[in-house]
Amino acid sequence: MCRNIRPLNNFEPPASSDEVRAAALQYVRKVSGTTKPSKANEQYFYEAVDEIAHLTQHLIEHLTTTAPPKNRETEAAKAKARSAARFANAG
Repeated sequence: MCRNIRPLNNFEPPASSDEVRAAALQYVRKVSGTTKPSKANEQYFYEAVDEIAHLTQHLIEHLTTTAPPKNRETEAAKAKARSAARFANAG
């Protein structure tokens, strides 16, 4: 589950609220051990997602770096190449 969480800092354009929420959802799923909470836990599950998304957005907005912003397409291409190399060697 957590391998789907991607770095969100230092991109141009900045991470969207949807990207931040998706990362928070993946985190809560991993920590809780479930992808879909029971009705009894649903309220607390999504409260945790909202709180973590809020804190993540706050963190991203306040981090500073001297590195130039990364390009999403370039980073995605690098990840795809790493994946292809890893799975080519796995067989």
